[in-house]
Amino acid sequence: MSETTQCKMISADEKKNLQDRLPPLEVLQRLSEFFGVFADETRLKILFFLSQQELCVADLATLTQMGQSAISHPLKVLRLTRLVKYRKEKTSIFYSLDDDHIHSVFEVAMEHILEGDRK
Repeated sequence: MSETTQCKMISADEKKNLQDRLPPLEVLQRLSEFFGVFADETRLKILFFLSQQELCVADLATLTQMGQSAISHPLKVLRLTRLVKYRKEKTSIFYSLDDDHIHSVFEVAMEHILEGDRK
C-alpha cells in the first residue's frame, strides 16, 4: 500500500508574508535579464575565460575562435549588464569580470552543472 502525501495549504499569514517579500517587478525584470545573459554559449565562453584572468580583446577573439569584430557584440552585452568591465591601456582594451559576485555566480553555476554529471 503506497502512502500519498497531501499538500498542506499555506495559511493566509504565510501567503501574505511570502507575497510581501517578493521583489518589485522592476527587480524581477532585471534579474531575468541578468540570467538571460547566461543563455548564450559565446558569452559563457567569454565569462569563463575572464573568470580565469583579465584578457585583451585580441586574446578573447583567439580563445573563442572568433574575429575581433564578431566578439564585440557579446562583450557589449556583458558590459551593459555589468558582468564585465574594461580598462584601456594605450591602444589596448582589457576585460575582466565586473566584481567577485559575478565570479561567484559563475562558479556556483558550474559547480551545480558538474555535480549533476557525477550523480
